[in-house]
Amino acid sequence: MENLSRYDGVYTEWAPNEKVGLEVAIGASFAGSRALATMKHVGLNVAADPLFTASYTGVKGGLVILCADDPEMHSSQNEQDNRNYAFAAKLPMLEPSDPMEAKEMIKTAFELSENLDTPVIVRITTRIAHVKGVVEKRERAEVAQAEITKNPAKQVMLPGMARKRRAYMEERMAQCREMAETDEFNTIEQGDTKKGFITAGVAYLYVKEAFPEAAVLKLGMCWPLPEKKIREFAATVDELFVVEELDPFLETHIKAMGITCTGKELIPNQGELNTAIIREAIVPGSGPDLFEEAELPLRPPNMCAGCPHRGIFFNLSRMKLFVSGDIGCYTLGFLPPLSSMDSCVCMGASVSIAHGIAKAVGDGAHDKVVSVIGDSTFIHSGITGLINTVYNNSASTLIILDNRITAMTGQQQNPASGYSMKGEPANQLDLEALCRAVGVKHVFTVNPHEVPETREVLKKAVALEEPSVVISRAPCVLLPEMKERKPVSYFTNQENCVGCMSCIRLGCPAISWTVFGEGEAERRGYRKKQKGISKIDEILCNDCGQCASLCKFNAITRGEGKK
Repeated sequence: MENLSRYDGVYTEWAPNEKVGLEVAIGASFAGSRALATMKHVGLNVAADPLFTASYTGVKGGLVILCADDPEMHSSQNEQDNRNYAFAAKLPMLEPSDPMEAKEMIKTAFELSENLDTPVIVRITTRIAHVKGVVEKRERAEVAQAEITKNPAKQVMLPGMARKRRAYMEERMAQCREMAETDEFNTIEQGDTKKGFITAGVAYLYVKEAFPEAAVLKLGMCWPLPEKKIREFAATVDELFVVEELDPFLETHIKAMGITCTGKELIPNQGELNTAIIREAIVPGSGPDLFEEAELPLRPPNMCAGCPHRGIFFNLSRMKLFVSGDIGCYTLGFLPPLSSMDSCVCMGASVSIAHGIAKAVGDGAHDKVVSVIGDSTFIHSGITGLINTVYNNSASTLIILDNRITAMTGQQQNPASGYSMKGEPANQLDLEALCRAVGVKHVFTVNPHEVPETREVLKKAVALEEPSVVISRAPCVLLPEMKERKPVSYFTNQENCVGCMSCIRLGCPAISWTVFGEGEAERRGYRKKQKGISKIDEILCNDCGQCASLCKFNAITRGEGKK
């Protein structure tokens, strides 16, 4: 998306959520433009409502959904296989194995979409999303100018019209199955027929590395399947193996065709595959040891030095509350030493879960549970939860962590940041006014770097026996304007440090702790029972001041150290 936004003549935008994004793309398609909606696998769950009905309405301009699955859950709350969406929604799906194929399949997907009057899904996985490769540049195709044309019989899905379109979907998939037989991305690679492989996507590369001499049927169109080609290939090999990441999607449908094959009996159905896993699974004892454990220091996930979220979670860790959390970099508040998040399900769920807990517990629950959500996540799917909380007279507190950007996924703009995807000024959503507009009477705004003051506001909010919102507002330290500030840092006056460890409990990576050995405290001139002293790394420090706001002994000072 960031690269597409640099092209003249290509309109791009960040949508509040995936459902809205796909609906915008559907609208552009209805007007005759080619449209692309991108999202990760859990995002397609959010967009599933318009996806299934768009399969009925079909398209005018080509409509492609680029969806990235995350085997191994590198940055996801679940590990789902979105090939199942293509099957359930009756849509064709393409699956590239490298960057060149990904580029070419997008072009093919648009052509397929327009020829068959259907949305098309292109499935990539983490390994494809995170690599670069050489591609062949081609001429840009000219497409028809967008215009508004009315076609209610095709685009208004009342039951009477939907039934007619449902019949067309079956005709369309039958055509697509025929096309799959000759599709350029479904290819048989001749080789040793003792062991034959049917595979798709990045798993194809693992198979080629593990068994370079074997015969392979590579499926670039992974739905619908080219049944004739599969039968033809299966008849030529002695043993047939199906290698795919996550679900036995291909395997299940191939076995349903009456073809004997081996798949998940040997190949794991969890996590990412690699060459060694496949080789070892099929020929035990022969797998190359490509992934030896390296001796590396532990690097547990942690919020950045100066992260504004740290002040909020430090306070929550001391308030004995159930913290209903959400999806974002602030989910790291779950980890020690903050350890102040008790649930995290999906984007926006924090608000509704807190409401559900409050209702289940009943009277007196208002000071026992809070919800925490980021600004962009609140816009994505938290607003409706807050409306529900107010409408159903709940008494829980919502904390909105407004760091002025969508931080976790790469500093994307959002409706509350004041800028569009292209960096141009845009309307800035007023979160305080929005919360009041849905009926919240008690809305507080705090600077989370002022830790003690923030705690007093939090205590006041959770004590209320009606809905309240606390907006924690401070910019992410990774924003360009934050990096361009005059370099100033905090440093430790170690002679004043009494070893209370208040600053250490923040868990800031810029603060370290020196443990005193036997008798060392007295030798250094400290109190006899002092266990150690803290020290701020002035290079890592990002000038947030949270540690200084907690220190009662003038042991932390700003601006006199060196950066």
